Amino acid sequence: PRTLALGPLRIPRKAPERISSSPPICGEAPMNPTHHVFIAGGGGIGRALALMLLDEPSFSCRVTIGDASVTTAGEAAEFAGVAGPVESIVMPIDGTSPELAACLDGADAVLDCLPGSQAPRVAQMAREADAHYLNLTEYVAETDQVLEIARGASTAFALQCGLAPGTINVLGHHLFIEACSAWGCETVEAMRLRVGALPRHVRSPHFYGWTWSPVGVATEYVKPAVAVRNNRTVELPSLSERATLIVDGVTYEEDLTSGGAADLPGALGEKVRNLDYKTLRFPGHYSWVDGLLMEIPDDSARPCALQEAMEAAVPACQDDQVVIYADVEGRDHAGNLRVMKSARVIPGITVAGRPLRAIQSTTAAGIAEALRIVLEEKRTGPFLQSQIPTGRYLTGPFIRRAYGPLV
Repeated sequence: PRTLALGPLRIPRKAPERISSSPPICGEAPMNPTHHVFIAGGGGIGRALALMLLDEPSFSCRVTIGDASVTTAGEAAEFAGVAGPVESIVMPIDGTSPELAACLDGADAVLDCLPGSQAPRVAQMAREADAHYLNLTEYVAETDQVLEIARGASTAFALQCGLAPGTINVLGHHLFIEACSAWGCETVEAMRLRVGALPRHVRSPHFYGWTWSPVGVATEYVKPAVAVRNNRTVELPSLSERATLIVDGVTYEEDLTSGGAADLPGALGEKVRNLDYKTLRFPGHYSWVDGLLMEIPDDSARPCALQEAMEAAVPACQDDQVVIYADVEGRDHAGNLRVMKSARVIPGITVAGRPLRAIQSTTAAGIAEALRIVLEEKRTGPFLQSQIPTGRYLTGPFIRRAYGPLV
């Protein structure tokens, strides 16, 4: 493993001043204290997020959905509109537009549901609009760029707020806090974070089905994973530490993948001797991926090549489930080895009469819960997974609805 040297973040240059523009095309803000939430991306997660926000009685908001496709934006607005007021707007693939800039100027928060490569661009838009920014991506380099943009901001930049990274990190941190309190200790031996977005039924040779972004899967299989080994933050090759895990009597394979540990290695590395995130798959899948990777050159095009090879063989599916597992292991004040764990197999749910797949509801719930905390606590600057109040988050209305009781 390679030890990481984590240097200080640079403060970004001041964002250029905005030229005043005409009133937002998204409509005038209502007289009551309703939040205006802008969702970037009208795909499966974006529309599920809009639906869940609007259907939560304790959270008053109106939503605008932006997408590069006018059709996708309109369909997303129609999908979520059964629960409350939704408008749509075309969001250029590159740069911005006067209409989009005007709309963002009236937004309280920008929720980024676009591919991770777009995160720095959307974060800069939010910074210039003085809006809170929240995203989902597991991409490490783009997360570092957004942290640069966030430094000194008067609004919050909440990063990696989905499922993994996201809820699994908050759950692991919560178990750590609870374990230290119950066991009378300040350090533990291990923290294990595991998540699988999986079909309910699979077949050979791939033992898989697309339940979320193919580019995300291929990227996490190829990019290095950040972990903690012997209290040192290190980079490890993805798919290099395979093991078996049983949840509710079902056997899964787990292996290292990139991005899922969020900022916990840096935040807890001195208190947790070994910490890692692994993705869960059905037995046989990782061996099949190994065979594909043996035929793909180890260069910058490797994620794209793996994605193409997988897409040629793996079908998309709707019968999904999300499996989560987290544990903390250590010794109590008497020296006894103890473990504290949480595990669930999570199906999809129905919101306002609309069916949501498990990956939609669990991912959307994470960013929705983070948004609730950001607005209520008036957070500013970078807001990372290790900084989220764990009990408040895990018992919040969005998490409870998507996951059921986690603690």
